[in-house]
Amino acid sequence: VQLQASGGGLVQAGGSLRLSCAASGRTFSMFRMAWFRQAPGKEREFVATISGSENNTAYVDSVKGRFTISRDNAKNTLYLQMDSLKFEDTAVYYCAARSITYAGSYFNSGLYNYWGQGTQVTVSS
Repeated sequence: VQLQASGGGLVQAGGSLRLSCAASGRTFSMFRMAWFRQAPGKEREFVATISGSENNTAYVDSVKGRFTISRDNAKNTLYLQMDSLKFEDTAVYYCAARSITYAGSYFNSGLYNYWGQGTQVTVSS
């Protein structure tokens, strides 16, 4: 599956952005999807994940209550609604996919085998 992330930009603290990730090439609903982010000088960090069709979600504690992951399987698109943005949310955000048949922790970036190119989110304080 090919992934194309978009929607990043510059926003003031407290503002909102919505990221999108368009998928093509395979049956979208057969993939668990996730968002990761990487700030300068830091390791890639799990942000949120959503299951293939049941829409079960999970988030890293630092974004709970502020970010919402969702997907539209009819449009082959993954979303990340980011509200109440903080300076520390500044990073390159990546969408990722793996087959719903794979086992193992969904927090582990190494267990995702398809990645988008990343979109920059910059939050000014």
